[in-house]
Amino acid sequence: MSHSLSPLGVIHTAVSLVPVFAGLYAFIRHRAIDPATRSGKLYLLGLVLSVATSFTVSSTGGINPGHAFGVIVLLVAFGGVLAARLRWLGRAARYLSTFALSFSFLLSLVPGVNETLTRLPAVHPIAAAPMSPVVLQTLLGLTVVFVIGFAAQCWRMRFQTVCRRP
Repeated sequence: MSHSLSPLGVIHTAVSLVPVFAGLYAFIRHRAIDPATRSGKLYLLGLVLSVATSFTVSSTGGINPGHAFGVIVLLVAFGGVLAARLRWLGRAARYLSTFALSFSFLLSLVPGVNETLTRLPAVHPIAAAPMSPVVLQTLLGLTVVFVIGFAAQCWRMRFQTVCRRP
């Protein structure tokens, strides 16, 4: 059975689409989420607002594992921002930063996939529960895309480094 969204749930959903679209744009335009670009900044801001608004929508009436998951996503994303600035990491800084920001994007999709598949269509949702096979298969597919995408990002970074050498 589908549950309707509260007004705060609608706001949270709308806000949560910002990092999704900003992240997709960043991947298409820049091949990565780069905090130095407008899309990267919008992704991070949207992510913060998405997690903050998630605290206003809780079916249990308090803090739940989903809220903790949101905080973990923020830690991963901002860990990626920090990693790029840690000089002692050397060349690994770019790779670690790219991994963390891309991984935070993957993680941010988990609640959205779960909510979308268990709520839509409203009359008869695609998935009956968060652990339904269709939800798990969708998340597995996204994980495969993430692994392939990160490998491509690494190849691109390596290729750029090789081409810049005299």
